[in-house]
Amino acid sequence: EIIKGKEVFDYRSKYLSGLSRKVTPIDLPDDRILAIRQQCEALFRFFGFNVYARIDGFIRDDGSIILNDPNTTSGMLPSSFFFHQAAEIGLGPGQFLTYIIRTSLDERIRTMSGGYQAYTGLLEALDRRLDELGDIERSETRIGVIMGGYSSERHISIESGRNVYEKLASSSQYDPIPIFLSGSDNSFDLTILPVNLLLKDNADDIREKIQFYKEHPVIRMIRDRCQGITARYGHAGYAFEPRQISLEELRDMADGVFIALHGRPGEDGRLQSELDKLGLVYNGSSVSSSRITINKYETNEILKKHGFNVADHLVISKNEWQADEEKAIGKAEGSIAYPFIAKPVDDGCSSAVKLINDRTALKAFARLTFREEPAFDPKAAAILDLKPKEEFPQKEEFLIEERITAGNAKYFLEITGGLLTHIKEPRGGLVYEIFEPSEALATKEVLSLEEKFLAGQGQNITPARFGANPEEYKIIADQVKKDLEQVARILEVTGYARIDAFVRIYEDLRVETIVIEVNSLPGMTPATCIFHQSAINGYKPFDFIHSILTFGFNRQSVQLS
Repeated sequence: EIIKGKEVFDYRSKYLSGLSRKVTPIDLPDDRILAIRQQCEALFRFFGFNVYARIDGFIRDDGSIILNDPNTTSGMLPSSFFFHQAAEIGLGPGQFLTYIIRTSLDERIRTMSGGYQAYTGLLEALDRRLDELGDIERSETRIGVIMGGYSSERHISIESGRNVYEKLASSSQYDPIPIFLSGSDNSFDLTILPVNLLLKDNADDIREKIQFYKEHPVIRMIRDRCQGITARYGHAGYAFEPRQISLEELRDMADGVFIALHGRPGEDGRLQSELDKLGLVYNGSSVSSSRITINKYETNEILKKHGFNVADHLVISKNEWQADEEKAIGKAEGSIAYPFIAKPVDDGCSSAVKLINDRTALKAFARLTFREEPAFDPKAAAILDLKPKEEFPQKEEFLIEERITAGNAKYFLEITGGLLTHIKEPRGGLVYEIFEPSEALATKEVLSLEEKFLAGQGQNITPARFGANPEEYKIIADQVKKDLEQVARILEVTGYARIDAFVRIYEDLRVETIVIEVNSLPGMTPATCIFHQSAINGYKPFDFIHSILTFGFNRQSVQLS
């Protein structure tokens, strides 16, 4: 069942995590669910489909079933309908794809009149491999992939965590454990997710299913019917129920952790501090560095002291706003000219970043940021042009900063640069591998959540268009990458990171890099540009994730230099 709000079920609603929801199975009496299944099966046979199909339709108030859209191929994002439903019988995306490939080979052999010998050899080879996988003892490195959280970036965190989990699960080197984090700043709740909950639409859906988990009788019937499939392609002894664990239990069941959390918690060092106490290795920067980079004001202040060009900035607190609103507005207007940028000072980069054109918009931003209840003031939301279901975190303070413009530069670009760190051999020292930066193109003044993380919605040009020819490009790119490395070293960023900045390029090829923020746990969704950048350096997605984890395991031998 597709559940949405008033918005049209368009591309954004269908594919951006946190908007529409897919509920499996549909909330109907069992006999109605079975009737839908029977009608879909009848249509599948009527058209002579084979291997797989996705059939869309409606059920009317009178109970009649309308099937209007059969698809012989289907979307294959980790949270797509097919994976969503296959997970209910215990198959992860990689396992389900293996089933589709194996069944497709068998179908080619069965239906082709000749020339199928090559398919026969492929089928035999695949069957041998499946037999081998069933016989081997697993000795992979166990990695707890922690995702979710309770910030406005929790849905993106789920997309990142799913992507990392599936890449690790498809390898022979790692045994990933999907773990959902919820709770609050005062107390973390950790839950091991079965794959059918891991592939629910978003963090809120997963949290709800954990709280009210109950096996559906129709799902149980389908699982029983599919035991032959799951025995061949799934894991023996698979558990469908979520299980809560403590951090101490995590230490006993995992060799290390991949933190797929963005913003708070995750990038603020709190979880890392707990993992340090337990002796569990993890990805990303240390506690001390994370505590700095999560705070955009503190980050800018440090970089400014080291001679970097940063946007003019100041913090507005809830206390000073409530004490004297006009004085707080005067402080802002007296420091930075309209239009300026307003955003959370101590969170990730994906929500509540707004261009403020006047004091009406500033008041609306403060009203939403400093509200006491989760519900929005509709007038303030309209002034800031919030999209349906767009989130806006409640905070005790927010940052305003100068809107960076081209000035008299020849070229002006917004860029994001990824990096990876390695240990210098022999032991000791740190090597920074700075990737070719991407140029981020926004349709409006500020990059939206969709443009950053949703495939097809944003434009990231990798590498960035720094120069008119290869020689110019190299001169400019080398300087930008040198600046990004210096930023990372000053802030003691390790493991991997993404640094967002604006770049001004002048006629004489002089370069100004204006750093906006540093993300110590950047998004790892399939569409994020850090994968594009690492690919230029020869890393497939799994290779990149493996390198991040390898550094985590070896970081104790690093001396910053």
